[in-house]
Amino acid sequence: MISAYQSALTGLSAFSTKIQSNGNNIANANTNGFKKTKVNNESVLPQGVKAQVTKDSTPGTSVFQETSKGTELVELSNVDLATELVDMNVNSSMYKANLKTIETVNDMTGTLLNLKS
Repeated sequence: MISAYQSALTGLSAFSTKIQSNGNNIANANTNGFKKTKVNNESVLPQGVKAQVTKDSTPGTSVFQETSKGTELVELSNVDLATELVDMNVNSSMYKANLKTIETVNDMTGTLLNLKS
């Protein structure tokens, strides 16, 4: 049962990192030139996952905007709000699933201890 705890705890950590990345990307979606972060999960031996955070260097949309220097070509952020919101919903569900796994293992451990005593 310890391995189930370990797997679920690494899952909680990884999906927490993904949710933080989504929140940061959404908060900076209207910041000119902002580059979003992507989080990929990698397996860890003997069990579990680890979050790898990378910057997405793809350019954002370029538009002409009025600035103090006149009309200039400005690069917007490369954040797609629709994708970020959907990803945040999925990551939240996965976080809850890992949390439920910990609760289930805890219940099983309690039942086992009650049977042994």
